[in-house]
Amino acid sequence: MRLHEEPVSCKPCVVWFTGLSGAGKTTIARVVEAELSARGQRVFVLDGDALRAGLCRDLSYSEADRSENLWRAAEVAAVVASEGFIVLAAFITPLQVDRDRIRARLESQPFIEVFVDTPIEVAEKRDPKGLYRRARLGQIGNFTGIDSPYDRPLQADLRLETVTDTAQDLAKTVVQSILLTQGRSPDALTPNLERHTK
Repeated sequence: MRLHEEPVSCKPCVVWFTGLSGAGKTTIARVVEAELSARGQRVFVLDGDALRAGLCRDLSYSEADRSENLWRAAEVAAVVASEGFIVLAAFITPLQVDRDRIRARLESQPFIEVFVDTPIEVAEKRDPKGLYRRARLGQIGNFTGIDSPYDRPLQADLRLETVTDTAQDLAKTVVQSILLTQGRSPDALTPNLERHTK
């Protein structure tokens, strides 16, 4: 940050990214994190894989355990936001009922639900972790989009189309949305976005 640039203070909030595996949720969240951090904001990325490896390692991938995993994530997000952080949570969150519960739990502070809309054929082609291939081979059960449903969000605050736009452009949209929920100009944080993500 150059000395003459004044950091724009953002209030704590939770941005919840939902979408298929491989949709680009964490990728976009990390770009948003880089931009906000470069502007002096306190940002925390809450990632589904990291949570599964620690706090939720006792849970399976049954529907009940998936709901419990998401509830624990929502509780963590609430605690971190209460400490003054902008929380970027990236979870598949396949069922509308779970998204409704999460919104109800977190709407005491600014809350933005972001639907990362990537067609399954595109997500499956990307398949960075080889999960779709394993699911097609029957090595993984209850896999979202294959043998477990994904309910398209009914009330997402943002819908991001990853087929037509880059992660950098989509991150810019998320940053603008964060500012708008706080009554700020959508241009307040955007000038440095390209510089910090190239």
